[in-house]
Amino acid sequence: MMDDVKRILVVSRSTQNCRKAVHYGVSLAKKYGTELYVVHVIHDPFSLEGWNLPVPSLHEEYERLKEAAKDDLDRIISKEKAEGLTIHEWVRDGKPVEEILNIVENEQIDLLIMLAHQEGRLEHFLFGRTNETIVRKMPCAILLVH
Repeated sequence: MMDDVKRILVVSRSTQNCRKAVHYGVSLAKKYGTELYVVHVIHDPFSLEGWNLPVPSLHEEYERLKEAAKDDLDRIISKEKAEGLTIHEWVRDGKPVEEILNIVENEQIDLLIMLAHQEGRLEHFLFGRTNETIVRKMPCAILLVH
């Protein structure tokens, strides 16, 4: 089964539990000599583009959130890169399901690794019910990590 896997994508949400998902991706990529991709999708629950609010801090806060996600992702995988593992990483804006599906299709991902559960009300608000939709739409194998 793993002989067919050449590219692994890990979905990160910048939480403690996502480090476990990244660890699974790193371990499998090392063991089977596959390419590893890691993505963190920033979903804008406020749809700032559509709001005409005189509050510039919402946009600034959103930009800080994106930068923090990139920094967190870099910290999680920098050690693995230092040990020679090639990791492609992205922080993307958009709807998580659409962004993940685009990467899976464009990069010809064979295995998707992500958390098996929503972590709480705030994460549900920020990310929506992405797991259910992803499981239905993905054209590749999925490993859900508890």
